[in-house]
Amino acid sequence: MAKQLRHLLKSNTIMLVPLFRFLSLFPLPFLHGLGAALGWLVYLAAPSYRRRLRENLRQAGFAAHLPAAVAEAGKSIVELPFIWCAAPARVARHASLENWQLVQETLDSGRGIVFLTPHLGCFEIVAQQIALRTPLTVMYRPPRKAALKPLIEGARARHNLMLAPANMSGVRILAKCLKKGQPIGLLPDQVPQEGEGVWAEFFGRRAYTMTLPAKLAQMGKARVIVTYAERLPRGRGYRVHFVALDASLEGTAAEQAQIINTAMEELIARCPAQYFWSYNRYKVPSGAPPQDAGAAGESA
Repeated sequence: MAKQLRHLLKSNTIMLVPLFRFLSLFPLPFLHGLGAALGWLVYLAAPSYRRRLRENLRQAGFAAHLPAAVAEAGKSIVELPFIWCAAPARVARHASLENWQLVQETLDSGRGIVFLTPHLGCFEIVAQQIALRTPLTVMYRPPRKAALKPLIEGARARHNLMLAPANMSGVRILAKCLKKGQPIGLLPDQVPQEGEGVWAEFFGRRAYTMTLPAKLAQMGKARVIVTYAERLPRGRGYRVHFVALDASLEGTAAEQAQIINTAMEELIARCPAQYFWSYNRYKVPSGAPPQDAGAAGESA
């Protein structure tokens, strides 16, 4: 979905900031209604997008959720002006937190936290809501188009929310935060770059999976909390969930990655229509090691 929208606006990226600011003035129910319509428009107009969305839903066993997933994908795009450009206090009024006491108890103990947020629901709002209550540093990969950089970085680097680049310098920043007992945030279901991951099962198929979350958690002796923002019906807002990852992250890198993938599957199963199914989660990045015997790959 994001790829199709980028193509649509490719020649007008300079207009994105005023467009997003204009759209942020509208109420969330209107934006979600508009987004649902956009989701179907893109689904019907883009064969490759349609094929990947359907294949990934079928692979995970959620094919029955296809109609809802199409609409939710559109909502995830059109809600961005509201999340990024509306006043933080206004955005916060549309979010409720479930099980925040788990986070607060960990913060009070002085222990670092690794927040793992998959591309589920409105993942952009999660870091914002955490940062309203405690400083948070998140790993960030700049957009490929320079015109998008001021919009995205300005939206994400708000009060108490710091950005760490997706490179070794950023990894060192995150490690220092954890050693100081400060929380960090990562997206665990992105396909990592060459040499930065291992193969692990994700909904019954091998997926190249990052090893960084487990490494950082062990390095900083941190608690891992998985979190997502469920999109409520009819634009009523978001419910941000916090769930402890109680499984021990011992063992090999592959075993650790499998534990995290399994935790992500359990989260996604709670509201499967809201996952980012159009993402090419099973691609094989250039230079990645071969999969185990019998595993089938897919070209990037």
